[in-house]
Amino acid sequence: MHETMVFVDISPLVVKCDDANMAEDAGVAEVVGKLDRACRDAGFFYVIGHGISEDFIRKVRVMSHQFFELPYEEKLKIKITPAAGYRGYQRIGLNLTNGKQDMHEAIDCYKEFKQGKHGDIGKVMEGANQWPENPQEYKELMEEYIKLCIDLSRNILRGISLALGGSPYEFEGKMLTDPFWIMRILGYPGVNQENVIGCGAHTDYGLLSLINQDDDKTALQVRDLAGDWIPVIPIPGSFVCNIGDMLKILSNGVYESTLHRVINNSPRYRVCVGFFYETNFDAAVEPLDIFKEKYPGKGTSQVFKRVVYGEHLVHKLQTTFQNLVEHS
Repeated sequence: MHETMVFVDISPLVVKCDDANMAEDAGVAEVVGKLDRACRDAGFFYVIGHGISEDFIRKVRVMSHQFFELPYEEKLKIKITPAAGYRGYQRIGLNLTNGKQDMHEAIDCYKEFKQGKHGDIGKVMEGANQWPENPQEYKELMEEYIKLCIDLSRNILRGISLALGGSPYEFEGKMLTDPFWIMRILGYPGVNQENVIGCGAHTDYGLLSLINQDDDKTALQVRDLAGDWIPVIPIPGSFVCNIGDMLKILSNGVYESTLHRVINNSPRYRVCVGFFYETNFDAAVEPLDIFKEKYPGKGTSQVFKRVVYGEHLVHKLQTTFQNLVEHS
């Protein structure tokens, strides 16, 4: 086991999640200390003790495997189009990271919102998530999973808020009254050669990512502070949690977002479900005042521009799926 692999058992935090005085609990204080070390030193950690059953987490992947095993024509029934709000199935090689094709296929889902809610910028993402008819009950399973991931993300962020020296609720203020979310259900075909890039090196854009990966193949790698790529070995029943760019900004640069990539070496098909918890769609994200006061030295070395989350996301979608727009 590599020394950067940090396990955080958040069960004390889950038990006390609705207690405003949770910080006074010894168990919570211990979790908060671990979260702080993980976020400063590694930018990623394994979450255990989260209260979501291992069977349920596995079932999400098993049913996703069943979808990806369907004939291509069947998968195309829910294909992504700009008209569908960029929601649905994308074929292998459609996604680009740093301008290079990624060797994965996926179903992309986003929080649904009413027409006009996010004005002109949100317009291109309006629409309902597209779910396949096969496997049956997949939609119900995944919608339940999304609810659980939203709650889990909120709980982890309460711990991270305490770790940064705030109240538990710093990440529930005006930029986070209506958190957006993204879920990408990813399928990586098996390969016959070494080191195929399933997904190029990148940081996640939002606040927090929860990664649910097949537990019998290692493909995810994160870069540690020394610049080495560390394999993230799957641990059954756990989530891998990554810090995203928005959390880095909100924390005034105290916590660093994790650079990671997916390198496929296995001949077997791999599924990974990424849930990404974000700020409000129309939030103009900048460091929170409390963390600017607490960590005045951090922000000066890197001046954070205000970033409107939704504008960035839409720009990214339009860039990524340029070839979609051109051929539709």
